[in-house]
Amino acid sequence: MDPSRLHPQARAAMQVQQRVPLTRANLPAARLSMVQATPAEVGSGPAIRSVMTVDPGGVSARLYRDGGDDAKPVVIYAHGGGWVMGGVDTHDGFCRHLAATSGWAVLSVDYRLAPEHPYPAPVDDMVRALTWLRGPEAPRHGLDPRRTAVAGDSSGGHLAAVTARRARDAGIRLAGQILVCPVIDPVADYPALDEYGLDRDEMRFFWDAFAPPGVDRTQPDLDPLRADLTGLPPAVIITAELDLLSAEGERYAAGLLAAGVPVTAVRYQGLIHNFPRKLALFDAAHVALAQVAAVLHRWSEEEAGAPPDGAGR
Repeated sequence: MDPSRLHPQARAAMQVQQRVPLTRANLPAARLSMVQATPAEVGSGPAIRSVMTVDPGGVSARLYRDGGDDAKPVVIYAHGGGWVMGGVDTHDGFCRHLAATSGWAVLSVDYRLAPEHPYPAPVDDMVRALTWLRGPEAPRHGLDPRRTAVAGDSSGGHLAAVTARRARDAGIRLAGQILVCPVIDPVADYPALDEYGLDRDEMRFFWDAFAPPGVDRTQPDLDPLRADLTGLPPAVIITAELDLLSAEGERYAAGLLAAGVPVTAVRYQGLIHNFPRKLALFDAAHVALAQVAAVLHRWSEEEAGAPPDGAGR
C-alpha cells in the first residue's frame, strides 16, 4: 500500500469494519460484520416524514418519503454487498439522507441474496418492484410512477444498470440511472488494488455466488457491457480512484456515451470502494450525495413534461 495515495479519511475508514475471509462457511460472519459496522460507517440518518415496510410485487422493501403530501417521484434503490450481504438495514441511513435531500421517495429493495438465491433472483426482484410501481398501489403510497429512476451501489449498481435495460426493453420510461462504484464486468480482470479495501478474491467469491460456474456470464443481464446500450436512460456514474471497480464503471460510462446516452461520470481521487454510503466517515460522501440529489431534482423537472411510456426520449 502507498499511504500517500489515500485520502486521510480513507486510511481511517479502512479500520472500521472487521474483515472476515469470504467463504461459504464464513458468510454468516461476514454478513454480521457488515451490519455491525453500519452505525460507525453510515450513522442513523435524519428523521424523515415516513419510513414504512412495503412488499412491491411480493418483494420485501422499505419506502422512504419526506416533505409534503404531493405525489413523489421515486427512485428504486438496490443495496450493495456483493449480492450476498447487505440489506435495507445496512442502507437505511443512506436512504434516509437521499430522501431528505432529493425530494424523491426512495424504494429500497431487500432483494433475495446469493448464494441461496443466485441469478436471476436478485434481478427478478428489482424488476418486480419496478412493475409494481406501474400498477395501482404506487399512487396509494403517494408515489408518481411517471417519474421513476433506478440507483444502486456496488453490486446494487449492477442490478440498477440491468433493471434500466430491462425497463427500456419493456417500453418503460425511466428518468435516469445512478450507479455508485458499480460492479459491471464479470470477466473480473481487476487491477492490483487489494490493499485498499475490496479485493480481487472477494470479487471472485461474489461473482461465483451470484452467477455460479456454468452460468453464461456473457449474457447482458450479467455483463451490461455486452448489451445494446442505445436508448437507455441518462446515467450518473460515481467511481473512486482506489477502487478496483473504477475502471469497469468508467468503461461502462464510455460505452453509454458512445451509444448516445447522456452520461455524467465522476471519479473521486484518493478514495476507496463505496465511500458514498459511508456518510459518517467521509466528507466526500456528502458531496457525492449532493450530486445525486441535484441530478434527481433536475430529472424530476425534466420528467414533468415527458412523453408517456413507449413514446421514446
